[in-house]
Amino acid sequence: MRVLVLGGTGFVGRVVLDEALAMGWEVTAFNRGSHEPPAGVTALRGDRTAPGGLAALERGEWDVVIDTWSWAPSAVRDSAALLAGRAGSYVYVSSRSLYAEPVPFGADESAPLVAASADDGDGPYARNKAGGELGAVAAFGDRALLARAGLIIGPQENVGRLPWWLNRIARGGPVVAPAPADRGLQYIDVRDLAVWCLEAGARGVGGAFNVVCPPGATTMGELLETCVKVTGSDAELRWIEEERLLAAGVEPWTGLPFWLVGDDYDFMHGGDVGKAVAAGLRFRPVAETVADTWAWLRGLGGQAPQRADRPLKGLDPALEARILAS
Repeated sequence: MRVLVLGGTGFVGRVVLDEALAMGWEVTAFNRGSHEPPAGVTALRGDRTAPGGLAALERGEWDVVIDTWSWAPSAVRDSAALLAGRAGSYVYVSSRSLYAEPVPFGADESAPLVAASADDGDGPYARNKAGGELGAVAAFGDRALLARAGLIIGPQENVGRLPWWLNRIARGGPVVAPAPADRGLQYIDVRDLAVWCLEAGARGVGGAFNVVCPPGATTMGELLETCVKVTGSDAELRWIEEERLLAAGVEPWTGLPFWLVGDDYDFMHGGDVGKAVAAGLRFRPVAETVADTWAWLRGLGGQAPQRADRPLKGLDPALEARILAS
């Protein structure tokens, strides 16, 4: 199979390149060239936001296009329109963030979306993804596959969620952990996301899919206890009730990654994924995701890459100390 990855040097795009190469595909990456793609990938250069920036894509044919773009929807619109006659399917890595809040626990792909247009410039993340979907569908119709990912973790993560937990737990000692320990989490290993996008795109699957593991496939307790195990740390998880954490000023999601409360929890950790499972989505155990991420992180000296457009994650040590002492 011939795959074109639009992007391909960041988190999800880079893993898509790696997985496609491992599957023996002919792989092309289109990006601005700020980072080199891995060996074996044909590199095309261009800036999707600049006049004439898509010139390198005016020739060539591919079986599958995978697009991870998160900014102005008009860039997806233009790319998809240019490629529609020369590509079999267009996989747009979207996000569950595009659902209009509140999103009840158990919602599927039919839940209402935020208002957006394929012609929009850069705006809020949810509108960017919703508009990007419209641009992909306008050009490819039912050949457009919309992969609505949720919380994405695994090797190459440049957002700072699982890397922060691993590094914090590796330091040892008492660690603030958000109770209850048995509360379910919903996420997707980036490699499982990449493989499903490639395989489903190759089969010509179209439409919108929530691409995460089933709700409660793991728990906060299992995730953090696995971090303790794989790091070999002497960390002691101190499970602190939600009310105490909020009263102390801990920010859900950013202060303690993965942790959410109320409607936000129902939204992020309660999506119905039956449609994607029926379309072949597979999930590896959380222990494998955590161990592989730790091995990758150690190979970088513990310092994971960080996207400049995302806030830093993690609890301030001084705040953690005050909570533990209270």
